[in-house]
Amino acid sequence: MNPKQIIYFVIGLGFLGIGIAGTILPGVPTTPCVLASAWFFSKSSKRMENWLLNHKIFGKLIKDWRANGSISKTSKRNAVLVIIPTFAVSIYFIPVYPAKVGLGVFCILLCAFLLTRPLPIHSTHEQKDITS
Repeated sequence: MNPKQIIYFVIGLGFLGIGIAGTILPGVPTTPCVLASAWFFSKSSKRMENWLLNHKIFGKLIKDWRANGSISKTSKRNAVLVIIPTFAVSIYFIPVYPAKVGLGVFCILLCAFLLTRPLPIHSTHEQKDITS
């Protein structure tokens, strides 16, 4: 590995660690961290990238994102259910008004971005949920 690949690998491990922690700890993002780790591993370690792509929990998430930028309905719901309270608590405790407004706007934009991502094409169950 060259020095750049080593840096990417270490960053990928960091994001993966945060993503794994996010499966247990409320308020810690899982999906964006796992996606970031997959990207960093794609630039540094094909072995780790393949491990993630074939992982029973994270693999589908990464493949859906890479295929068409899609996020499952469950992942969207879980993300929004974590983002809103986390930002609300942060907004409540930050004393600086412009920071409160900035966090509020960012929260809204982040949730809007997630909710407007397409659903995975191969997920017929979730597509039925939308049409019914």
